[in-house]
Amino acid sequence: MKPLSGIRVLEMGQLIAGPFCGQLLADFGADVVKVEPPKTGDPMRQWGRANDKGQPLWWPVIARGKRSITLNMRLPEAQQVVRELAGEVDILIENFRVGRMEEWGLGYDALKAINPRLIMVRVTGFGQTGPYADRAGFASVCEAMGGMRYIAGYPDRPPVRAGISIGDTLAGQSGFQGALLALHHRDRTGEGQMVDASIFESVLSVMEAVVSEYDGGGHIRERSGSILPGIAPSNAYPAKDGKMVIIGANGDSLYRRLCEVMGQPELATDPRFVNHRARGDNQTELDALVGEWTIQHDAGEIVDLLSDAGVPAGLTYTAADMMTDPHFAARQSITRVEDPELGPIAMQNVFPKLSATPGAIEKTGPKLGEHTDDVLSGWLNYDAERIAALRSAGVV
Repeated sequence: MKPLSGIRVLEMGQLIAGPFCGQLLADFGADVVKVEPPKTGDPMRQWGRANDKGQPLWWPVIARGKRSITLNMRLPEAQQVVRELAGEVDILIENFRVGRMEEWGLGYDALKAINPRLIMVRVTGFGQTGPYADRAGFASVCEAMGGMRYIAGYPDRPPVRAGISIGDTLAGQSGFQGALLALHHRDRTGEGQMVDASIFESVLSVMEAVVSEYDGGGHIRERSGSILPGIAPSNAYPAKDGKMVIIGANGDSLYRRLCEVMGQPELATDPRFVNHRARGDNQTELDALVGEWTIQHDAGEIVDLLSDAGVPAGLTYTAADMMTDPHFAARQSITRVEDPELGPIAMQNVFPKLSATPGAIEKTGPKLGEHTDDVLSGWLNYDAERIAALRSAGVV
């Protein structure tokens, strides 16, 4: 048994944030039924890199473990189908613009009247309330307003973004977390509730003490490149073979061990670097000394030497490095899942790992509308004639 076995989820919306929440629920055993527009489906079916045959490779991951049905949500008949489905599910995920579900008669109050136990996860850029609620909220904008973009990059250049849609995935995780908390509450009270997961607040929640630093001392954290100001040595250092090694030896004992490995134990007692604050005050000078040592050795040698000494060190991995790393293999951090069209495809495994009820990936993303008949007949007891009529009318 997976931890969420028996939980039914209706996933509406598209692209990344809401569907990533659905992916996490499916990973841990929920029966996630994804609603997609007929003929076109979720744009995620076409997003991202493709293989040499032109087949997109993101969809099998973000839609893994789910079932797909089609509904033309512009039609009243499709909206009625959703009302009936809402009466049969535990969780409904949507990430439309604020007010769209209400326009369809599918707002939380309307659906709660049908199913008081329903948990509705609503993922938007700016949340369901407030003066910005009606704004379109893509992750890029919300990452900026949540504070992440301002501190990302180097001080002499414009802000940069991570190479992933981090705001969307953080919001998806927030929705997942909220759904689990709401399930726990429902187990105790029998009542469902709404989970309001905004992208900008999902970003804001991981911004450490930037707000408190300003409020308490007027300090605005600035872009600092590959370092955190005052935390040293902790940086990316050049190796002889052209690679970069990440070393984190900013603790006193870690720093002493680093100095021993470098063959320069006297640096541990040098007044410039003798404690945490001194190392922070002389960060640039200390980084230069560490870099002078690392450039004399290949990256792998540096990692081995420091790891043996108990000093945190590692390489900046690409996907190619992950695929060949023995630790990734031992922990099954990457797994291969059979896809009916792509064959076996590698992807990140389910995480976190649970000792008694682990999650698992049952299948890759489904074909468009692959499970429409099964869900409508199995969840709603529609007969074949009724399903055929809906299909003929363009509802499914």
